[in-house]
Amino acid sequence: MGERLKYEVGDIVKLKKPHPCGSHEWKILRVGADFRLECTGCGHQVMMARPLVEKSTRGLRKPEEIPENGPQKLGK
Repeated sequence: MGERLKYEVGDIVKLKKPHPCGSHEWKILRVGADFRLECTGCGHQVMMARPLVEKSTRGLRKPEEIPENGPQKLGK
């Protein structure tokens, strides 16, 4: 059997089929028996059963690290 992925809130999951807006990537907002996902393209939120998310996953990545005090501005 294949290795199970560790899904965590805040991760970005790439699914097999695109959302109608064209994006394949979703941000995980809730993990459990059901997942709450937010489209990274348009912000639409959906609930999906865990087995469907696991079956449809084509990639999983952690969000980019942003410094605590936010992005730094260059200049004067």
